Formats: sequence, C-alpha cells, structure tokens
Amino acid sequence: MMRSLWTSASGMTAQMLKIDTVTNNIANVNTTGFKRERMEFQTLLYETLQRADLDPVNMTGRPVNLQVGHGVRPSAVTRIFSQGSMQRTDRPIDVAIQGSGFFEIRTNIDDDVLMYTRDGSFQLMPDGDGGLVLATSNGFPVMSVDGDIITISDELTMHDLIINPDGMLFATSGGPAEDAGFQDLEFQIRIVQFPNTNGLEAVGNNLFIETIASGAPLLEAEDEVGRVSQLTQNYLEMSNVSIAEEMIGLITAQRAFDTNSRGITTSNEMLQTATQLVR
Repeated sequence: MMRSLWTSASGMTAQMLKIDTVTNNIANVNTTGFKRERMEFQTLLYETLQRADLDPVNMTGRPVNLQVGHGVRPSAVTRIFSQGSMQRTDRPIDVAIQGSGFFEIRTNIDDDVLMYTRDGSFQLMPDGDGGLVLATSNGFPVMSVDGDIITISDELTMHDLIINPDGMLFATSGGPAEDAGFQDLEFQIRIVQFPNTNGLEAVGNNLFIETIASGAPLLEAEDEVGRVSQLTQNYLEMSNVSIAEEMIGLITAQRAFDTNSRGITTSNEMLQTATQLVR
C-alpha cells in the first residue's frame, strides 16, 4: 500500500513541472520568435512480482507478467519549432524568418561566442568609427555570411535599407521614385539551420546556443539544407503559442495533480483502517 503513496507523489511532482512549462508558454505569448514548449514524461521502474512463464508443450503457466509501476518522471522539454504568425510592423529593419533558419549573432562580451535567434527586431547601433552596426535589441551584432559584422554608413537610416528574401542588403538613394537608385551594400544576413533544433540550449533573451546534441550550424547560403528560409522585411514572427491550447493543458495538469493528491489521501485512509484492525 505504501507503493501508491510514492507513485502519487511522483505524479504530483511531474504535473507541477507540467504547469511550470504551460505557464511559461502563456507568459511568452507575445514574445517575438518564441517557440512553445512541451513537457514529456517517462514511466519509472517496474517491480516484477511474477514473470511470464508459459510451457508451450503442456500449455501451462502464465502468459503475462505481473508487474507494478512506481510512477512517472519528466524526461525532456521539447520545443515546437512550428512557424509563428507574421505581424506587420512597417519598420524596415524588422525581419521575419519563414522557414527553419536562425539569425547568427555575436555577443559584444566575448567575440568568440556565437548565439542564434529568430527574433528579427533589429536596431542600428553606432560603432564609434562613423558607422552603424545592425544589431539585436540587446546590442549583439548580426553576422553576415562572410562571418563579419554588418556595418553601414552613418549617413544612412533604417528607411534607406532594403532587405531581400535572401538576406541581401541594399540602400536606396531616396528622392523621386523615378530617380531612386539602389546600392548593393555587399552584405548578406547569415541564416543557419541545425540538424537537431531541439538540441539547442535556450539561454534567455530569445537566444540559443549550439550544443553537441544540436550539431554544428549549417549555413543556408553554402551548405545543403532541407529547405532554404526566406526573409520578410517589415514583419516580425510572433510566438507560436495558442492560448486556447495552453489553457486546456493547464486544466488537464491541474486535474491530474488533484487526482494524484487524492491517491495519497486514499492510501492514507486505507493505512489508518489497516492500523485500526491490528489494534
């Protein structure tokens, strides 16, 4: 009977983590480029009280095992990298990725550290040398396909920039439409994919880092990838969280938690009854 106490306790612990995951999804419903998370569970060890033992000649014995489980444990949190909805912002350096790609950025703390994001709400940041750096809202420079920081003249503004679906940057000269020209800035935004996106490690601020499980990044402009991503200027990719779906998951987790707690109460009552019988 004590077995049920520990089994119910493991179920309550698992459902608490499930609720933590669901509430984090709900909290990030408006976070640019956020990908919803899903908690996965595994059964714990089984106690075999009697093994299957069938004699095919005499047709005697047990055809099935007699086993009792010991509960559940969380095994992983999987990110669902489905495409989020596109929101128009009419801001020229807001860029959304359609596909499986990630922007590659370099931290301004350590030049050797590369991180990855799907948050394309970029800024133009002065570099101190008369230029403007294309950077994230945290000030991390966006990388080009050549592995360089994307730097443009400070005479340009965000409204002068044009980013095509392949990530190439152009500058318009402005003026009347019939006289407007385009200048190739010779920069292309670096977009990468990973063999196993669920192996990426989230480090906050909409950023991921490469791990052994994710595999090395594959440059879309050079390496073979399943499908090349497309960039859309003046748009941002929003979170792929569905509030209705998360509320259903929250209610289900709460009911499961309550039911597991009821299992502990029932086991306790049965133990009390057994103790009274002994007296």
